[in-house]
Order: sequence, then C-alpha cells, then structure tokens
Amino acid sequence: MSTGTNLYHELRADLKKLLNEKVLTVLFTKKDGTKRSMICTLLPDHLPAIDKQEGDEVKPAKKQSEDSLAVWDLEAKAWRSFRIDSIVSYAPLPSSL
Repeated sequence: MSTGTNLYHELRADLKKLLNEKVLTVLFTKKDGTKRSMICTLLPDHLPAIDKQEGDEVKPAKKQSEDSLAVWDLEAKAWRSFRIDSIVSYAPLPSSL
C-alpha cells in the first residue's frame, strides 16, 4: 500500500468522524471538472428516517468504495458521495443548523 493511499484512508476516516459530529461544507471537483460545494453530514438527527414497512424486501447493504465517502446532502435532502482525492477544502458550518 502506498503512502498516498494511506493518507487518503486517514483523511477519509477523519472526515467520517467529523461528519458524525458536525455539519460540514465540502468543496470538491466533480468528474466533469466543475467545482461543487456541498453542505453535508452524517449526524443521525439530520439523516432520513428509514421508511420500511412490514413485508418489504430486505436489500443487502451497498458496498462503498474506500476512495469515496457517502454523505447526506442537507440542501438536496439526498445521499450523495464524493471521491476523497477530489476534495479541495472542507470546514465545519457554524452551529446554527
């Protein structure tokens, strides 16, 4: 495993920890080269309730790439993901949310 890969895994782990504690603004470069700013979190209070009714089929959890991170986009109110190597910057939002 290369040092660069270790840094990405450390950054991913650090970001995931922060997202479980705070709301962040993450600026990243999309695959098409454009920049996108996203207000996101993994705080349970902001995540959607699981809407499962009795008798619904249980689907296996989707395997996520170690190169990306799935987050809850507070503006789109949907799950989104970004590649760790595409991050330009990130910062916690003021505690107003």
